[in-house]
Amino acid sequence: MKAAVIESVGRAVVTEVPDPTPGPREVVVEVAACGLCGTDLHILQGEFAPKLPIVPGHEFAGTVVAVGTQVTEVAEGDRVAVDPSLYCHECRYCRTGHNNLCERWAAIGVTTAGGAARYALAPVANCVKLPEHVRTEDAALIEPLSCAVRGYDVLNARLGAHVLIYGSGTMGLMMLELAKRTGAAGVDVVDVNPARLETARRLGVSASAANADELDRPQGWDVVVDATGNAAAIQDGLERVAKAGTFLQFGVADYATRVTIDPYRIYNQEITITGSMAVLHSFERAAELFANGVLDPEVFISDRIPLESYPQALEQFAAGVGRKIVVVPSA
Repeated sequence: MKAAVIESVGRAVVTEVPDPTPGPREVVVEVAACGLCGTDLHILQGEFAPKLPIVPGHEFAGTVVAVGTQVTEVAEGDRVAVDPSLYCHECRYCRTGHNNLCERWAAIGVTTAGGAARYALAPVANCVKLPEHVRTEDAALIEPLSCAVRGYDVLNARLGAHVLIYGSGTMGLMMLELAKRTGAAGVDVVDVNPARLETARRLGVSASAANADELDRPQGWDVVVDATGNAAAIQDGLERVAKAGTFLQFGVADYATRVTIDPYRIYNQEITITGSMAVLHSFERAAELFANGVLDPEVFISDRIPLESYPQALEQFAAGVGRKIVVVPSA
């Protein structure tokens, strides 16, 4: 079958790889769409994935075309979205409910072959059936949405909060949509990309700017979310948190990224700094929210491209052009 392969640091190709065969509790999914994510860029840079080559793609949905001998929950022909998380369920973190911090953490598309291919292998436990009205090619959005849901679990968002989001790419926009639905008094967005800011305005942001100095909130924001992973944005965001407020590191930064904090201010103003890692007990909820229309796929997905163009899609994504880019293996 055809698949995108990150062969080595900085090199992605599309080539032939063996078709997957399901184990007893696994299924083979014919991929309808697979989203690109910042994690894929990190893998291309030599981060995250323990070894290369790897077939990337952890945001995908498709149709079940083969099932293992012990699979009863789904059948051939069922349409599913796939949670890429692979946990050991044995380590201290798994046993205390923090599976996303698993000591043997793994993920489809990061440590095992992913969805940037004609077919992908997944444990049946990771598959969520799609209702009839949800288009399979849109359901690749469920995985990033599940990360955003996890982010709001960490925030324990309260009614009437003033929220500032750095970054209006896919993840920042998803955090915007969730903030609006969790009772925020206002949601402001900062981004240096004018096209992306325009999308935030389309979705009903309270205020938007290229720099937080342009926004009129001298006392700061109750919740500040970094959805960029960019050191300058993170540093600026830390300074914008109001007293008793919370800063959420949601964007994925490079390993080497460093910022400076002010310990006295954190103490004196009771500021919370926290992070949100991937998916935790949030995939099924994200699938239900998606089915109920929390996101408009036509707004969030800007490009649908054939699998053969995967390397070029990575370049486009790295350049910040568009919103969510998905590859369509059957195109």
